[in-house]
Amino acid sequence: QVQLVESGGGLVQPGGSLRLSCAASGSIFRIEAMGWYRQAPGKQRELVAIITSGDTAVYADSVKGRFTISRDNAKNTVHLQMNSLKPEDTAAYSCNLRGYATRLTALRDYWGQGTQVTVSS
Repeated sequence: QVQLVESGGGLVQPGGSLRLSCAASGSIFRIEAMGWYRQAPGKQRELVAIITSGDTAVYADSVKGRFTISRDNAKNTVHLQMNSLKPEDTAAYSCNLRGYATRLTALRDYWGQGTQVTVSS
């Protein structure tokens, strides 16, 4: 079983910064990618940023130049540094891991419980 524990959400003023972290634990055979998705009230969940096992990062257009994703492979941890936050960044942010729990299991997605980010003055 793979567990994802997120931290770092909260309330911040427009223009401020937050850093989200997600630590994966449990039975993990191989990680293909880790990243963050978000869902605002009344909207569909959307990709924020992911980083592959080869350290290729992909960002949503709306966060390019403001957010930076990084990964610590030794600790199975992914971080999202969010700068120049805007009210439209307000959402529940969920950590995602795409990988294999064992060498015999299929590739699948695992999700954290989510952490709230609120950008407001």
